[in-house]
Amino acid sequence: MSVEQSFATLLGEFNTTLLPQAIQFAIFLSPIVLAASLIGIFCALWLRYVRAKFWLSLKYATLEIRLPKDTFKSPLAMETFLHAIHNTSDGSAYSQYWKGEYRPYYSLELISIEGQVKFIIWCEDRRKGGVMSALYSQFAGIEIIEREDYTKSVHFDPKTMKMWGTEFILTKDDAYPIKTYVDYGLDKDPKEEFKVDPLVPVIEFLGSVGPNQQIWFQWIVRAHKKDQLKPGHLFKRVDTWKEGAEKIVNEIMKRDAKTKIAGTKDKASGRVTPPTLSKGEQEIVAAIERSLSKVAFDVGIRVLYLAKKDVFNAPFAVGGVMSSFKQFSTENLNGFKPGGGGPAQFSGYPWEDYKSIRRDGVSRHFLKTYKRRGFFFAPYKGKPIVLNAEELATMYHFPGSVAATPGLERVPSKKAEAPSNLPI
Repeated sequence: MSVEQSFATLLGEFNTTLLPQAIQFAIFLSPIVLAASLIGIFCALWLRYVRAKFWLSLKYATLEIRLPKDTFKSPLAMETFLHAIHNTSDGSAYSQYWKGEYRPYYSLELISIEGQVKFIIWCEDRRKGGVMSALYSQFAGIEIIEREDYTKSVHFDPKTMKMWGTEFILTKDDAYPIKTYVDYGLDKDPKEEFKVDPLVPVIEFLGSVGPNQQIWFQWIVRAHKKDQLKPGHLFKRVDTWKEGAEKIVNEIMKRDAKTKIAGTKDKASGRVTPPTLSKGEQEIVAAIERSLSKVAFDVGIRVLYLAKKDVFNAPFAVGGVMSSFKQFSTENLNGFKPGGGGPAQFSGYPWEDYKSIRRDGVSRHFLKTYKRRGFFFAPYKGKPIVLNAEELATMYHFPGSVAATPGLERVPSKKAEAPSNLPI
């Protein structure tokens, strides 16, 4: 029998026997597949609905922190505060999937309104007591004022205003840490005149914002936990940040992940030759291992620039924002880059966006997302990065008198308690 005849015979058997059976099997399974698909869609929509309902049922507080004239605390104090708000509890399954409860999150904000620089912390109203007590315990002399949300009075009108904004992501894998206050020597509490604080240039930039202009920095944070599904598994969850960091260290150290033996093993003799690491590799390993010793946060970073059309200065704002993140970057470890998610994604070519219709729509949505402090859930879901408490405290802390920006309002004097021997 020739090859053509054999192929024709097999094709005939497939058409007469296998194909009808395959069609019958697909018809038999189709209700099951359809039901599973509908259940998956319903569960996603239900979870989105109950979370939105729960979010709307809560009250929220906007806390402005005013610094004393002299602040001598290092960023370690802010790191201690971040430990206090690190809460990995998602609640019970009933609370999550029926009530819509979720892991608590906070928004750490550094804003400039016409050159007036302010530190803001946004949180659920029921959690503001814990936030305030944790701040007072670390920073003596600060004033915490609950104020109206500064975003409520801001509305984007494309006829009179222009907006630029973006979200930031890491240039490398989350496992690589950024340059932190420890690398700047701020963990040793040097004298003010010797401090090199990476946040000072950011505050100086914000203090130079002119009239009818606003720039808002926002770090939305929640405790990081083992909640990523393992590839190929339906229920098993892993900590991809920690596993990724350990994998990088094992690769550099040529260390077996199971035996933890570092080096190259000779097959004939069985001897292990210790790895020879360059200075750069040693620094990477030390930085990653120090990073793993700290508690971690899921973080969404968002920056927004809003101004009247006649004073809108994109080179000033965009250049200043980009420079603000360079202090936290290193070539051998990690850094930041724009990750989209805002009007910055439009290049300005007229044939790409007729009469800026798309840009204006994205600008409105971006402002609304900022106002809602949305990042971790639909409809404002972004892709969070992972920063540990040390990294986050480097980017958001209260600087000392080395930050002499006129726009940074400070409490004129420390408040003292009344003497105990006052007459009644």
